[in-house]
Amino acid sequence: EKETNREYLTLEELQKLVKTECEVPILKQSFIFSSLTGLRFSDVKSLKWKNLYYDSENGWILKYTQQKTKGVENLPISEQAVKLLGEKKDDDVLLFENLTYSAYHNKKLHKWVKDAGIDKHITYHSSRHTFATLQLTMDTDIYTVSKLLGHRNLKTTEIYGKVIDKKKIDA
Repeated sequence: EKETNREYLTLEELQKLVKTECEVPILKQSFIFSSLTGLRFSDVKSLKWKNLYYDSENGWILKYTQQKTKGVENLPISEQAVKLLGEKKDDDVLLFENLTYSAYHNKKLHKWVKDAGIDKHITYHSSRHTFATLQLTMDTDIYTVSKLLGHRNLKTTEIYGKVIDKKKIDA
């Protein structure tokens, strides 16, 4: 993969966003969800309640087919991510009803980030980069991060290894 500058949020910045109001609540809800799960916008948009499972041994699992790769995924997700979804609805209802991608929503995303006091060019896809970076920062091994992101090739995930300056400093 070609190297690009991948903007992401630190844990502190993500917490600022959580505490900051967004003019489009579904945008905030889904962006935070994506930051906690690593899911792409296309996958978040297509998820239905029937994709969410709970079992006492493994906790919460999202079972879905990735839009981009068509790979079938079983993604463990946190209780915190599930709480963002609110009250359970019928199986065929989308988790994020009326979520759309548009220039208007991009402007609202940028305004929300600015209102939180964050001076970065954050896009919706930055939520996925945030997830990957936070996982690596918190010592999740790169192979596991790769599997959580649904990458088919570890090389794709290795791009995130370059953005962790703190790791370099600690080493």
